[in-house]
Amino acid sequence: MELQFLGHACFLLDDGACKVLTDPFLSGAGHPDWAEQVQPDFIFVTHGHGDHVGDAVDIARRTGAQVCCTADLSDGVFGPAGVRCIAGNLGGAVRLPFGSAKYFQALHGSGVAGCPACGFLFEMGGKTIYHAGDTALMTDMALLADEHVDAALLPIGDFYTMGPADALRAVKLIRPRLTIPMHYNTFPAIAQDPAAFAAACQAEGYEAKVLRPGEKITL
Repeated sequence: MELQFLGHACFLLDDGACKVLTDPFLSGAGHPDWAEQVQPDFIFVTHGHGDHVGDAVDIARRTGAQVCCTADLSDGVFGPAGVRCIAGNLGGAVRLPFGSAKYFQALHGSGVAGCPACGFLFEMGGKTIYHAGDTALMTDMALLADEHVDAALLPIGDFYTMGPADALRAVKLIRPRLTIPMHYNTFPAIAQDPAAFAAACQAEGYEAKVLRPGEKITL
């Protein structure tokens, strides 16, 4: 099970048979070549802000990938763009060829009126991966401790989401095998030191790893 960080909140998950892309803000983050080259089977979008919708429509049109998002986001953004969607909602899970993805609640705005933000809990390649999307710290994260999360992808940027201190508190609630920080340093408002966050996790007994944009790891 391979995980590649493509910057901001964008990851490519690859189990050898299916490729899943999350929140593909690529061109806007200075990686238009990745937006033109990536070949996902499915695109998961956590909410409707531009730095998460990103290149999703163009990538879906180019590759034929289906976009997985909430029903409200499908109605408000992707449906009108003519993109095929798998439209679920909070608490529900969708079964797909790679396994499943559960829509998990997030505390955040959405960019689309009446549309909830979400994260995703992926079961893929024999691993459990939690992509938090944009969120504040919330006690609901304690529910994830029972999911035996192999990798938690958590925002640390502060200002728009939880910052490093609250992200560390989230790690203590979730108790993942590995934490990977995301959603930092893309804009001045979310400038952070991810290495300091990883060190703080490790000081509390939790493994954490900072990935450079483009870097891959095997879970």
